[in-house]
Amino acid sequence: MKVLSNKDIRHIIQYTIEHEGVTLTDLINRAGRTIADEINAHWRPDVRLIVFAGWGNNGADALATARNLSLMGFRPEIYLFNIGGNRLSSECATQRDLILNTPANIEFTEIDGKTSFSWPEVDASSLVIDGLFGSGLDRPLPRSFITLVSNINDSGATVVSIDIPSGMTGDLNHSAPREHIIHASMTIAIGFPRPSFFLKDNADVVGRWKSINVGFSTTAIHDAPINYFLINDNDIRRYIGARPDFCSKADWGHALIIAGSRGMAGAAILATQGAICAGAGKVTLHTPECAYIPAQTAVPSAMVDTDKHAHIVTFMPTDRHFNATAVGPGIGTDDATIDALERFLKSMQAYSRPVILDADALNCIAKRKTLLELLPPTSILTPHPGEYDRLFGKCDSDEARLKSALAKAKLYQIIIVLKGRYTAIVRPDDKILFNSSGSPALATGGSGDVLTGIIAGLMASGLKPEIAAFVATHIHGVAGELAAENFSDISTSASDIVANIGHAILAVRG
Repeated sequence: MKVLSNKDIRHIIQYTIEHEGVTLTDLINRAGRTIADEINAHWRPDVRLIVFAGWGNNGADALATARNLSLMGFRPEIYLFNIGGNRLSSECATQRDLILNTPANIEFTEIDGKTSFSWPEVDASSLVIDGLFGSGLDRPLPRSFITLVSNINDSGATVVSIDIPSGMTGDLNHSAPREHIIHASMTIAIGFPRPSFFLKDNADVVGRWKSINVGFSTTAIHDAPINYFLINDNDIRRYIGARPDFCSKADWGHALIIAGSRGMAGAAILATQGAICAGAGKVTLHTPECAYIPAQTAVPSAMVDTDKHAHIVTFMPTDRHFNATAVGPGIGTDDATIDALERFLKSMQAYSRPVILDADALNCIAKRKTLLELLPPTSILTPHPGEYDRLFGKCDSDEARLKSALAKAKLYQIIIVLKGRYTAIVRPDDKILFNSSGSPALATGGSGDVLTGIIAGLMASGLKPEIAAFVATHIHGVAGELAAENFSDISTSASDIVANIGHAILAVRG
């Protein structure tokens, strides 16, 4: 699914109007009907319904929604802001006139700043429709609305925001104070979700979100140079189809996992299991001698190559017969391991062979930042927020971290898998792919090691790095969802995630 910026939305609306034989009024009326249907499906008409509408087209959407709800038996109390008496957009004025001519139970107040009025007593039993600003706002909330927004947020009312919560922007372009943004219980996006919906920073203001179809031009949507996407089952199905009858393990590549140290054999095992379950024809684990027996016992289908050191990795193979190499789970950050990583990256850069770097490989680089210059193009880095900040510098918010990842991916020509609720696959071509699958069950030790193995397995079997990164992330998320169904989001372990990789592949295939 495409994720649209404000600029994308404006372009698609304009194209639709010019080429599809519809007017902006038609689109607003469609939005009003669809949003009203959504609200009617969740709330009873006897709920107290308060509608706050701004003077722009977001206000027009709110008025159209209120008018349709009144025809469904709701009794909306509408507050339309028209400060000065002449600020309404033409579409908002049209919807106001329709409201005034609707023979239904509507309490309508137009606030022009000249006539006194009484503010409604909003409380926890109220349902509020927020149509103040939407995605038309490209700056912090106007000062005159801060008190209103604070009162709505403090009331405990259920809030449905149209398009986006007022005070927030749809793009990644400013961080407004949280108290200056409507805290929606539900956000109904017109057409498509916005990039800002997928950031942890905004979870408490966006609430649950849903996008609605209002009939935008499919041609405009297809042709728009969009940089943001939400990955779902349909996007990865073609990459994990059934295998042909006549094939052998040689057809699906050889993955190398470099992982483990004393006390961290589990990380090596989980990554190796992930690679096997993701379909690599063969998997070799390079690990210290201390992990040999645990690894050989836990993963008998893998080959185990031991380092000359008993407890840490001091050598990293660079054999060209490996189709994919993942480094990092549980290797520690000993100086000898960092030296080995430096030699390894120099060789892989010389061969122009991308690698997968996770966990302690990232921590090793964070301790020796010059290694960043040795990353082979299209290598995949899989940091969680803490690892990212150690590697590239402290970020104060998810939004700042995502912007930073865009810059670093382009600078080093790498792929950054920034892990989180909506894991973001950040590519050097300025594209961001947000992953839709996942569960809080994935927040468990070893989960990231499994993901590393899945990426390696898919790359070994022939997927390019930019494809393997998002396919693996989605499968990993579905495996976590399936594991949680059996073990709960609290009790799921990384081993449970491994056990569900095959089930995830079957589920995604449909």
